[in-house]
Amino acid sequence: MEELVLLGDEAVALGSLHAGLSAAYGYPGTPSTEIMEYLIAAREKAAREGCSTALVASWCANEKTAYEAALGMSFAGKRVIVTMKHVGLNVAADPFVNSALLAIKGGLVLAVADDPSMHSSQDEQDSRFYADYAGVPCLEPRNQAEAYAMAIEAFDLSERLALPVMIRLTTRLAHARAVVRVGPGRPMNPLAKSADSPGWILLPAYARKRYELLCNKQLDVAKYVESCGFNETIAGPKSTVVITAGLGGNYYDENLSDYAKASKDGAPAHLHIGAYPAPVEAIRRLCEGAGRLIVIEEGQPFLEKKLRGILEQKLPIGGKLDGLLPLQGELNPDNVRAALGLPARKSAAPASIPLPARPPQLCQGCPHGDSYQAIKNAIAGLESVSVNADIGCYALGALPPFSVPETLVCMGASISMAGGAADAGIKYPIGVIGDSTFLHSGIGPLIDAVSARKPITAVILDNSIVAMTGCQETILPSERLRAIVLGVGVESEHVIEIESTKMRLAENVAAIRREIEYRGPSVIIAKRECLEAIRLRKKKDRQTQGSAALPKGGAA
Repeated sequence: MEELVLLGDEAVALGSLHAGLSAAYGYPGTPSTEIMEYLIAAREKAAREGCSTALVASWCANEKTAYEAALGMSFAGKRVIVTMKHVGLNVAADPFVNSALLAIKGGLVLAVADDPSMHSSQDEQDSRFYADYAGVPCLEPRNQAEAYAMAIEAFDLSERLALPVMIRLTTRLAHARAVVRVGPGRPMNPLAKSADSPGWILLPAYARKRYELLCNKQLDVAKYVESCGFNETIAGPKSTVVITAGLGGNYYDENLSDYAKASKDGAPAHLHIGAYPAPVEAIRRLCEGAGRLIVIEEGQPFLEKKLRGILEQKLPIGGKLDGLLPLQGELNPDNVRAALGLPARKSAAPASIPLPARPPQLCQGCPHGDSYQAIKNAIAGLESVSVNADIGCYALGALPPFSVPETLVCMGASISMAGGAADAGIKYPIGVIGDSTFLHSGIGPLIDAVSARKPITAVILDNSIVAMTGCQETILPSERLRAIVLGVGVESEHVIEIESTKMRLAENVAAIRREIEYRGPSVIIAKRECLEAIRLRKKKDRQTQGSAALPKGGAA
């Protein structure tokens, strides 16, 4: 055994490698990004060492294409992981839900990272609901060691039940480090295509039989969670009993000694749930004869809703639905402490010095700032304007000093909403979208606009990198954007490329003003490389030059 200090994301990645992983696909999104980055680094290391069974690990255009690529790998008998954040699962929902009906061959694991408190997201969606809806097992680690162990278990479970398995992470676990003891890995699965062809063809006649089989498998899943070591019951008095899940178990443990001292009965009976669906029999045994139940879970009240049901019941249940714990945001030791009835811990008084607000903003010198200034000047004085933005660094253009976008909903929505605004009668609808986001989910909305000849202007902010999620390379290079736009049918004279700099502000304003007056779909590609992209490119060039200067057969 070896001890390593790992992020929760990295623990999942390493556990997957040690489970015999053959491939990984994903789309970058905080807080899940580091899983794929770790696996890509492992792939590059294997390639440098000339490994004949090199790992496949690559970013994809979006979460849906990533999940579908993983299905192809599983069909071939190989173990594969798909990574994304919680809102990305919305994009992948179609193949994910359908995959529960398939005769999964190679272990298929979906690692999805939720973001309670919305540190870098537009909602607090809880992915456990998706796993429950699809009828697939879900594993939720409470620490980095469990993240490693659950990754290995997930692949075995997937192949044993012939089902995809979800691993659900949350931000604090994904981005915190801890010591993890790791063991040796197993080899990759051999290439062995699924022999159950009807099990992979979801024509209605086949799909009905597959759905019946999925329903029958729920008995096997239920047996698994009842005996699973990740679901642990600790005996104790039952005047109050506690159910925890995920990080909720950690925050409960932090307060347990104080609770045991304050309670006349000592530490209560406790069930920690790390594997779903919820272990029904274990919950019934815990709650039998209990005076009160407290549910402590990170995210939305998934377990609590199931336990409460619809009709009144004798056992009082405290949790997020009755205000005992906050319904929104993250759990922490202090709000769990209050839920347990313990007094607030003594802490130092906050400093009385007034601190200035520090809202997020675009980096100094960011090309998006010059693009927004050009848009702002172009629409100045115009009536009936709608500026719709998208998910990315450029979303910060909605804040001062630019305050240009009026809407921001989800990836790809900028162009679609501009089309809807045009249909509603707004004269100058504009959609602002990044180069990577355009490739992710902006092409389809642009096709809609071309098909209906909607008078919209899409402004693609091309900074040559996926900046917001850690500066990954875009799935296609910037020079292909124009060809893609022309390929969907935008007229060539209305596909305009501009350079986003202050020196060209006047001509950029004129170009934008000219295109928004055009009564059909037009696209402006605002080009200038991200400052961080330039820095990373120069660093890579230096490393390449340094490697080339080394003598063959050894280090300098």
